[in-house]
Amino acid sequence: MSTEITETGTSRFVRIEEDGQELNIHYNDCGQGAETVVMLHGSGPGASGWANFLRNVEPLVQAGYRVILMDCPGWSKSDSIVSTGSRSDLNARVLKAVADKLGLQRIHIIGNSMGGHSAVAFALTNPARVNKLVLMGGGTGGTGLFTLTPAEGIKLINALYRDPSIENLKKMMTVFVYDTSDLTEALYQTRLENMLQRRDHLENYVKSLDANPRPFPDFGSRLGEIQAPTLVIWGRDDRFVPMETGLRLLANIPNSELHVFNRCGHWVQWECADRFNRLVRDFLQK
Repeated sequence: MSTEITETGTSRFVRIEEDGQELNIHYNDCGQGAETVVMLHGSGPGASGWANFLRNVEPLVQAGYRVILMDCPGWSKSDSIVSTGSRSDLNARVLKAVADKLGLQRIHIIGNSMGGHSAVAFALTNPARVNKLVLMGGGTGGTGLFTLTPAEGIKLINALYRDPSIENLKKMMTVFVYDTSDLTEALYQTRLENMLQRRDHLENYVKSLDANPRPFPDFGSRLGEIQAPTLVIWGRDDRFVPMETGLRLLANIPNSELHVFNRCGHWVQWECADRFNRLVRDFLQK
């Protein structure tokens, strides 16, 4: 990655209000351009916008986009919060507040897992603010017709939140991706350190989960309202959010298309970064 684009060098904070509570929200602000791409990360312990999209930022910046990586409340350097309602809608409200503060009237959104759920929630409540959507491994909750709920990976994420150990981290990560050869001890240690730096995030997520075991609602009945061009991307071997969810998105979002990567798990943008980057860039530019 270019030396000009670093996590530290692009780190920013913005203060917003959510339901009467002031929150300090962290984001990374990369590049310049007439159009802005906002990237929303997933819900795993220790996740952040930078960690989720490290392999995808520079190609978008080089293509002429301003790229915003927003850390949702309860993750990374953003303030912690207990959410007893829809986490998808909470993140959507926070994104709107951040976009308002930054003067962003219309944005592309790329959402992974929880970020996909949040992107759909934002599109449903702020349709005029969305240019194009890219959804990977997420977009709506609900019970699957052909797979058990919760999925194997979701059970492992919840176990890791309750017991943030290296053993539980490895159990989760080994089903997170299809090819585990890139999962080094250094990567595990970095992720574990990120988790343990913010025990308040871990504790508040467990409190939120105890208050509402299903924080990501089923938007299935409203997907037809989304008019933004939407690219749905899935890993054929996703063990966190099954591919049938991607098929539901394709069937119900009118202006959508689906691309499936074989021999790929839940982290498409990391596992298949080069092909993912070309696919997304071509979609945004057409």
